[in-house]
Amino acid sequence: MGLYQHHIPVDLILFADTGAEQPHTYQFIRRMNGWLSARGMPQITVVEKVDRQGHRLTLETECLRSGTLPSIAYGYKRCSQKHKIGPQEKFCNHHPGCWEVWQSGGKVTRFIGYDAGEIKRYEHSRKFNEADKKFKNRYPLIEEWGWSRDDCIRAIQAAGLPQPGKSSCFFCPSMKQPEILYLKEHYPGLYQRAIALEKTAMPNLVSVKGLGRNFAWQERFGKE
Repeated sequence: MGLYQHHIPVDLILFADTGAEQPHTYQFIRRMNGWLSARGMPQITVVEKVDRQGHRLTLETECLRSGTLPSIAYGYKRCSQKHKIGPQEKFCNHHPGCWEVWQSGGKVTRFIGYDAGEIKRYEHSRKFNEADKKFKNRYPLIEEWGWSRDDCIRAIQAAGLPQPGKSSCFFCPSMKQPEILYLKEHYPGLYQRAIALEKTAMPNLVSVKGLGRNFAWQERFGKE
């Protein structure tokens, strides 16, 4: 929305789908595509993680096959790297527009949406910019417009769109208790899938007790 307001052209809008987003995220993407289409902007391109045979590999399937929890439960962020960052980079590596820029000796401009309140994430990201030979990161919310989270909310409201809600997998170990209880009440089928994933990983857990890290969802919130 900010790019549209400031007349900054956009060639690609990517969304990396782990296959486990909550329903409100998928609903918002459909609403957002309508907003984009009405303004002559490109539709959101959904990218996904695939295995070596080229088959779709969701984060849920990966955890069930390996009998593990998402890596963030153990203090790592491999799930974001493998199912978010990786698929987007792979898509760009095969995109003709990106190749045209690289072959001419240039860098593809990549917009990073850290808001003005995320200075630590912003500073951490900037450390790797100069060494990146393919991409030039641009942080308009911080560097150009000074938009805080509240400013972003107001921009969404002014555009006539609902708030997108928090984007996370329905079995994310970072979910807070109210979010887990909301999931259980409103999306019991997804909650049951989260419990099944946790149960499959239980025999292999040593340093953590479950999806809550120091507790199991099933023990604290019940299976039903």
